[in-house]
Amino acid sequence: MKKNNILLKTLLMSTSSLNIFRYTTDKKKKGKIVGAFFGLLALYAMLMFYFIAACVGYGKIGIIDSVPVLCSVSISMLAFFFTIFKTNGYLFNFREYDMLMSLPFEAKTVAACKFLYMYVKSLPWYQSISLSMMIGYGIYAKPSPVTYILWIVLSLFLPIIPMLVASFLGFIIARISAGFRKTNIVQTILTVALVLFAFSIRFIMEDLFRNNKVEEVLTDMSGVTDNMAGYYLPAKWFANAITKSGISDALLLVGLSVILFTAVFVIVGRSYRNINSSLKNHAASKNYSMTSQKTKSVLNSIAFKELKRMTGSTAYMVNGGMGQILCTIAGILVLIVGFDNAVTMITQNAPFDHAIIRPAIPFIIYFFIGMVATTACSPSLEGKSYWIIKSLPLSMKTVYRGKMLFNMYATVPFMTFGILCLCISSKTPFVESLLYIILGIVLCAFSTAWGCVCGVKHLKLDWENEIEVIKQSSAVVIYMFPNMIRTMLFAAGAVILGRVMDNRLIALIFIVFESALAMLCYARVMALAKKNK
Repeated sequence: MKKNNILLKTLLMSTSSLNIFRYTTDKKKKGKIVGAFFGLLALYAMLMFYFIAACVGYGKIGIIDSVPVLCSVSISMLAFFFTIFKTNGYLFNFREYDMLMSLPFEAKTVAACKFLYMYVKSLPWYQSISLSMMIGYGIYAKPSPVTYILWIVLSLFLPIIPMLVASFLGFIIARISAGFRKTNIVQTILTVALVLFAFSIRFIMEDLFRNNKVEEVLTDMSGVTDNMAGYYLPAKWFANAITKSGISDALLLVGLSVILFTAVFVIVGRSYRNINSSLKNHAASKNYSMTSQKTKSVLNSIAFKELKRMTGSTAYMVNGGMGQILCTIAGILVLIVGFDNAVTMITQNAPFDHAIIRPAIPFIIYFFIGMVATTACSPSLEGKSYWIIKSLPLSMKTVYRGKMLFNMYATVPFMTFGILCLCISSKTPFVESLLYIILGIVLCAFSTAWGCVCGVKHLKLDWENEIEVIKQSSAVVIYMFPNMIRTMLFAAGAVILGRVMDNRLIALIFIVFESALAMLCYARVMALAKKNK
């Protein structure tokens, strides 16, 4: 345990923004750290406001005792999905592997420390949910002071079990992938399959709860708790510890977390070195033969380099390609079940004309594809190799154009396919469908350019783990959240305008508006590239 503490403390200090802020003399770097701090503070505040509002709603209808279950389930789901996407970058195939393994620590100690590092870095998200729901619970339930202490302590253990489960699944995937020559490709396929399966569980659970009568849900709180916690015992233990002062349940939650933590990293430690070695080494083809070389344009060469960078990183492929996979699946499913049936299932049979949703089709597909842009992280992913790009006889404008071209290659075909599927299923007229496809392409152009603005403006080259760039960087956060909000607003606006205007005119208006935004963002990228000469 002492070795874990030393190694964890060293890792946290070496990557701490506060540490950098204290000792750096670069004013720009200090300004970026302050901006990132207030940005994250705003996100935490938004998250807390949402969950406090949810608790107020529960309190108003008299079901406040279900809040502890909701808290434990929310934190557990978030922890599981966060860890699934981060396991490859944090536990396996990380850049500082050689340095850490050369230190006098056992493999299981290094693996456990990397897990704790991942836990600590994600803890503010989990505690934002926990504290907000504790406040909401306290307003209506008025528990004893001991309950607040118990809540805070146990909420620290709530993410551990789902994180361990996700990490162990990631270990199994890495272990299987290590036996193949194309380890990253196999690992990506298995990870995507696991994520899709995890997403499907949500609908399975939703179907299970839909069979209950609403009156029973509102009046029989013990039934609600047992129903939800029956599938996930840590949620039941947490709820019993809070609502019934069950010390034995609290001890079960803490004890199981500690036992699983020890067991998982004893197992992982046995083949930790072999897995990482396999993931870092790529076998050469034995039947390689020299053939004629194809000539590519400079922009296509940069785009191809970005493709190779993506296929060489499981974390990059999963995060950068998940939207396209979900878009393809959603488009095929809508073709099979029909547009009207799909809308009915999503809106729970709400009585309205489904045709009014047609103007929002491009934004619906964009919500799958546009929430992640490779250009938001690809400039920073160059990391310590950035000097190589700077030394090439290429301007930074050309480099950024190539990176933007790759994102267009990666998004436009899937955007077009998704829109076509929804238009065919909803029987949208040809001209209207064509305008939606054009709008979809323009949205991809905006996403690409806006992502590149964020990626270049908030360039982070001194990273130790690519996950910090792909999922946690300021560039990705600043790109994603405003983009998500504007997409939802534009989708709602398109539906509202569709009731008073012709759908083709609405599409034209959005095409012009989004084209102007894309051009402004592109101009900003070129201006930033000029500064980065």
